[in-house]
Amino acid sequence: MKRAKRAAGKTAEQTAISEDEDFVLQFRIWLKGVSPMVWRRVQVASTMTLREFHGVLQVVMGWEGIHLYQFIIHTARYGSWETGARSSAMSLGELKLRKGIRFLYEYDLNIPWEHEIRLEERQSVKPGAHYPACAGGDGDCPTEECGGPEALMWRQDNAFGYETMDDLVITTEFLQEVTETKSLAMLDDPDRGDELRAALERLKQRASCLGENFERRKTNERLQRGEHLSLMHQQM
Repeated sequence: MKRAKRAAGKTAEQTAISEDEDFVLQFRIWLKGVSPMVWRRVQVASTMTLREFHGVLQVVMGWEGIHLYQFIIHTARYGSWETGARSSAMSLGELKLRKGIRFLYEYDLNIPWEHEIRLEERQSVKPGAHYPACAGGDGDCPTEECGGPEALMWRQDNAFGYETMDDLVITTEFLQEVTETKSLAMLDDPDRGDELRAALERLKQRASCLGENFERRKTNERLQRGEHLSLMHQQM
């Protein structure tokens, strides 16, 4: 009797997996090695390929699709053909992912940005809903070329150091003088003009590493426009 129940349960599970094309998979993604936490929650059709999923991750994280990538799932690698990985044309449903499974997505394999991905839910398709969709998230994704997680954390730790304070003082003093004199005459002094321009450039470089602000509404607008379908081909 127990054996029959186990067999019935197994059959039901296999049926659910075989009908995965009727489901939406909800994943949560963490960018590893950075603080504060950068994470996203996405909902995608199980018929979506890993290559398309790569494009979705590029959009929701804020990457630009200019580097190689790979997924590491069940010790197998899928991704850019240049890496020698398996083809990413396989669908998510074909992978038979179980709820709670975690796997890795690496982007820019020279200094990898590692993302841990967990399957949170398997849901029925909601009539009228648009997939893929970003269902949540927080944290601004760093820029592509800021040197990887360690370099990013170093820059963040030093973003408000003494040198930054000095540059802010230079800028503030300039603005105060402009307000009081209603004139830009101080820029006629080459030394002061060069000092201000150098301070502004340093502040700009520090700010550029922090990346674009994450906005879920704008992210979903990009997905609805199909930008993930363009980004997924960047490194084929």
